[in-house]
Amino acid sequence: MLFSDSGGSMDPHIKLMEELFSAAHTEFKHLEFFYFHNCVYEAVWKDNKRRWSERHNMLDVLHKFPHDYKVIFVGDASMSPYEINYPGGSVEHWNEEAGAVWMRRAVEHWPKSVWLNPVGERHWHYTQSVALLKDLMEDRMYPLTLEGLDSGMRTLAK
Repeated sequence: MLFSDSGGSMDPHIKLMEELFSAAHTEFKHLEFFYFHNCVYEAVWKDNKRRWSERHNMLDVLHKFPHDYKVIFVGDASMSPYEINYPGGSVEHWNEEAGAVWMRRAVEHWPKSVWLNPVGERHWHYTQSVALLKDLMEDRMYPLTLEGLDSGMRTLAK
């Protein structure tokens, strides 16, 4: 399963994301994908054009896809730390629970999960939110490079 950040600071990475989605479809026999903005909250969506009208409740997604699914989150993890740490921190809507709560739920439910970051690893320390999400992912954040993909896939295969 693939969850991808969309919009904002991810816009420069759209072409790379399209290539990743295309490659993922050929590698995985059954691939589900969802979008989120900045951090996973109570809802995700399958089509950016319909992100406000056709949302999927994240609790339903957690219940629908079992623990043995391998999950890849993709995003630059670049946002205000408030979006991760506080209710109401989302820049788009009032979130009742902090993004960290939702990320912990996802990582606990899908222990075979990784985060791929399109921003070069040497730049990660400039953004506090990258460190926060890397910690929530239990250090399973990898750069979206060939080496990073290889490391991430090895982690998922363990």
